[in-house]
Amino acid sequence: MSSLRGVLLLGLSVVSVSLAAVQPGFNYGSDKVRGVNLGGWLVIEPWITPSLFDNTGDSRIIDEYTFGKYQDHAKAYRTLKTHWDSWITEADFRKIAAAGLNHVRLPIGYWAFDVSGGEPFVQGQLPYLDKAVSWARKYGIKVIIDLHGAPGSQNGFDNSGQKTSNPSWYRSQSNVDRTNAIIKRIANTYKDRSNVVTAIAALNEPFGPLGDQMLSVLKQYWYDSYSNIRYPYSNSKKQSNTYLMISDAFRGLDYWRGFMRPPNYEGVIMDIHKYQIFSTAEVQRSKSEHIAVACAEGASLASFSPSNLFTVVGEWAPAATDCAKYLNGRGVGSRYDGTFPGSTRVGSCTGLTGKASTFSAEYKTFLRQYWEAQTRAYERGIGWIQWTWKAEIADEWSYQAGLANGWIPQNPISRAYPNICG
Repeated sequence: MSSLRGVLLLGLSVVSVSLAAVQPGFNYGSDKVRGVNLGGWLVIEPWITPSLFDNTGDSRIIDEYTFGKYQDHAKAYRTLKTHWDSWITEADFRKIAAAGLNHVRLPIGYWAFDVSGGEPFVQGQLPYLDKAVSWARKYGIKVIIDLHGAPGSQNGFDNSGQKTSNPSWYRSQSNVDRTNAIIKRIANTYKDRSNVVTAIAALNEPFGPLGDQMLSVLKQYWYDSYSNIRYPYSNSKKQSNTYLMISDAFRGLDYWRGFMRPPNYEGVIMDIHKYQIFSTAEVQRSKSEHIAVACAEGASLASFSPSNLFTVVGEWAPAATDCAKYLNGRGVGSRYDGTFPGSTRVGSCTGLTGKASTFSAEYKTFLRQYWEAQTRAYERGIGWIQWTWKAEIADEWSYQAGLANGWIPQNPISRAYPNICG
């Protein structure tokens, strides 16, 4: 493994090169990030577009890997191309800009760049990535390109491309090498467009709780990604203005105190994800408890961000239950209504997920309060990026549906509850 060599080379470059100030395409640290994820587009997820999966008629198809494996490749491609053409279009970028948002985070899988060894993934996503960057430029939106899935899976989640109980990204140098090559390719492609592609998120949600080996490999991968993203030119001393975004890997901010701090590292952002739905204890919280927990997040952001790394909450949602169909996986139930294996029922999911027309006025008021509590708290860091722009039948997650139905303001700094966090 090249870990020691990578650290030594990076250390020498930091010591020997006078670091010029990064000139990013967005004023991170002074202007607030207010954005939305384009989930379910170039990486499909069963809960965002359940129709794509249900229409296959095959219960084995639970992620993008099996979407290509268990049906005719040409048919899978036709289905995905229709989806890519329609799920996100230029009109969405126009609406996102009109909503006062300044960022999109765009998930894409490794398989868009590299399919090998008999992997059944369907390719064809890259022209849409280029379209997205063009549309973003037209409407003044900044893009964070997010590598959402890596070879072998970095977390075992279906949104990594392959749902598995045995994620192996960190156990194979070949997997890591392939991932590094993809990051190099993305960085090289967009190195002179940092006025639009302001950052590259080198890996989404690597699962740090897998243990010390995972964390050791991951830290070296962050160092390698720093070299690949910040120094993409053939002249090794020339820096890009593209930021590297790293993940807290479910370890919390305190674990990363002192890691890749300025001035030895410039242009690094920490990305943390905040949901209160993926445990029974969390879904048992009352509405006021959800809001209080969200408000309390602001203190840790305010403590960490100024003296360590700029920190953005790159995923979060107004949803306070796991009721959305397939949220926990295709064919898997929810903790809230007790249909998730081993869970204890809290209540009925009726009226808490689906289309906004089924939501009560009281529930919409809560969604607005919870949305305001989270955005207020997360702006004690450098900002927020909600998951997600749209979903077929889970409006409680959808920024677009929130705008249309009143629990998200047309101007993201407007407040109906200015004292929600005290």
